[in-house]
Amino acid sequence: MSSKSRARKHSQPAMSPLLRALTYSRTTHEPVTAAMLLQGYAALDAFRRGQGSRNLHTTLSRHLLVSQELARLGLGEDVLADIESAHAAMVRLDAREDQEGRWTLEDHEYARLCTALAILDGQLSVASLSEIASAEARMIEGLMRSAQLNAIAEAAV
Repeated sequence: MSSKSRARKHSQPAMSPLLRALTYSRTTHEPVTAAMLLQGYAALDAFRRGQGSRNLHTTLSRHLLVSQELARLGLGEDVLADIESAHAAMVRLDAREDQEGRWTLEDHEYARLCTALAILDGQLSVASLSEIASAEARMIEGLMRSAQLNAIAEAAV
């Protein structure tokens, strides 16, 4: 019989002290969240000036999805409708580009996206890196499920 114990201890998963410190450190937190916000505001500015692109659309859309997931995790549940309104503006922006070949925002769409980025800013200022990573993982899982459903629907046609 093996000398190894078959009983397992039920405890929290091991996290190294370094990883724990990085996850909860505000010093590490700030560059990550600042980069996310800078990307979002840069994309918004490009769209406002008619200089947008597919990559910028993807970046801003992903940040809005992270914000939506953070809200579902309890960081701003009361502003979920504002985030969804910003998503709708992004859908209209994409449709406009498909139909007219231009990446420009209407004034009301710009205002909705500004509101959504302000919400994301507030969420990122209080969220831990662990919560942000969890929201990003949930966002990616949702995108993968959506892609699978689209593939199934196209195969059925």
